[in-house]
Amino acid sequence: MRVHVVSDVHGNAEALARAGEGADALVVLGDLIDFVDYHDHSKGILGRVFGPEKVGIFAEMRRGTRRAETANYIRSLWAGIEDARSVVNEAVQEQYHALFSAMSAPTYATPGNVDSPDLWPRFAGNGVHVLDGEAVDIGGLRFGFAGGGLKPPNVVRDPNAPWYQYVRTEEEMAAALDRMGPVDVLCTHIPPLVAELTYDVVARRPEWGSRSALDKIVAERPRWSVFGHVHQPLARRVRVGYTECVNVGHFQRSGKPHVLRW
Repeated sequence: MRVHVVSDVHGNAEALARAGEGADALVVLGDLIDFVDYHDHSKGILGRVFGPEKVGIFAEMRRGTRRAETANYIRSLWAGIEDARSVVNEAVQEQYHALFSAMSAPTYATPGNVDSPDLWPRFAGNGVHVLDGEAVDIGGLRFGFAGGGLKPPNVVRDPNAPWYQYVRTEEEMAAALDRMGPVDVLCTHIPPLVAELTYDVVARRPEWGSRSALDKIVAERPRWSVFGHVHQPLARRVRVGYTECVNVGHFQRSGKPHVLRW
C-alpha cells in the first residue's frame, strides 16, 4: 500500500494535481489557501489586494515577536478596503475551486489554520473525504484526522476582521483526538508539542504544537504521526517512543508528497 501525504499547499494547485500519481490514496493535511506568500509578496490574497510592498512590511513584522504591532498593521490595511470580507471570501472561493478540482480520488483531507472549513463541502467532489475528529480505514490501517491550529490563550476574536483562521483551544483539540479513537496513523495539521518539531529555523521562533497530540502518541503508540504547519522545522523527523513523527514538508515550495508504504 502506498499513500502520499501533503500539507501547506498554499495555492499550489498545479503540484497538487500531480501529488496522487502512483499512490493508492492522497492525504491532505490542510492550509490549502495562499493567504500570505512569504516568498513572493505579489502573490497570495494579501499580495493581490495590497501589493508586494505592503505585504513585505507585514512579512518582516510577522517574522519578529511584535504580535500586537503586526495585528494593528494588518488591521489598518483592511480598514481601507470597502467590504473587505466579501473581497477575501471571493478570493478564497476562487482558490478552493482550483484546489479541490486538482485533488485525485481517493483523497482524505483535514483543514489547516489557513483554511475556511465551512466552505469545504461546497467544493469537495466525489472521492474527496473531509475529516476532522474522525478516523477512516485506508489499506487496513486506521487513519485519524484532526485539523486546525491552536487558539492562543486570552486572544479575543475581532468581530470586524475580514477572515478568521481555523483555530481551536487545546481542550477542543483533545476532544477531536478523543473522538477518533485509537489509530495507526495520526494525521494533524499542527505537530505534537516537541521542541524540535515546532521550532521554525527561518522565522526563528516556535510555532504552535499540540500537547494533546503528544499525549495521544505516548498513550496509544501509533505507527506514524504526520503533520505540517511549520515550514522550516529544526527537525523533520523525531521518534517518540514507538511512533515516527514526520513533518511532511512545505508542499507549496517542494511540490513533493511524503510517501507512506506498508
